[in-house]
Amino acid sequence: MRLRVDLILEVDDAGAVTEAALGRIADDTDMPADERTHAESAVTEDTAEALAYLVDPFDLVSEIPGVELAQASWSSERIDHDPDSPDWGLDEDDVDDDDEDDDGDDGAFDGDGEVEDDHEVDDDHENERVG
Repeated sequence: MRLRVDLILEVDDAGAVTEAALGRIADDTDMPADERTHAESAVTEDTAEALAYLVDPFDLVSEIPGVELAQASWSSERIDHDPDSPDWGLDEDDVDDDDEDDDGDDGAFDGDGEVEDDHEVDDDHENERVG
């Protein structure tokens, strides 16, 4: 089953978001030094990257009984949000018929109930499990 969530966040304190992301990186003792350097640079240069680094889809569903996260992908981007724009209709179904045929190559399931722990920070955060 696929659950799509589209969040629009207003960031009031970019510094706090960046500090939280840097803290998460510092706490990850399994991250190799070269990945750590890349992640620190990415989250320091772009608040959207920092926010995406802090989002963990596993945390969103881990407390739901009878549900196991099989795959996850997510991205972040800066947008100009106009709540009055028809492009932001919350009651519209944005699922394409083609999505049902998706091969599920958006993330990686390692077979033991957790998404693979790649910690690779890229533009769309596919195949990434943070935390």
